[in-house]
Amino acid sequence: MGTNEEGIHRELARDIVGAAMTVLNALKPGLDEKLYENALVIELTKRGHRVEQQKSFPVTYDGHMIGRLVPDLIVDDLVIVDPKVVESFNENHLAQMLGYLSITGLNLAILISFKQARLEWRRVVRD
Repeated sequence: MGTNEEGIHRELARDIVGAAMTVLNALKPGLDEKLYENALVIELTKRGHRVEQQKSFPVTYDGHMIGRLVPDLIVDDLVIVDPKVVESFNENHLAQMLGYLSITGLNLAILISFKQARLEWRRVVRD
């Protein structure tokens, strides 16, 4: 992860986390990831953000199209948001987000877990 973790899209990241807190406080833990994702889209849109759900990105290898990448949410064309319902984030979650950042060309992803009563999140920054 990069050295400028706290600086990149700081205000937007704060707003995303704040929106996620609002969603968790309203819905409480224990629901399906997709429900939190859909509620987060509503909350971020209410806050004036443009949110693309399931936007598709082409993936190529050696000049050949091999498939498509579909991140859960892209906010304001700047940040990937990946809502989850997990106990804790592991190296696979972080590696996946770094891969998503590389393919999309974006620099910041935020992993959010709605598993506990207290929201957990993790910033992932591409070097």
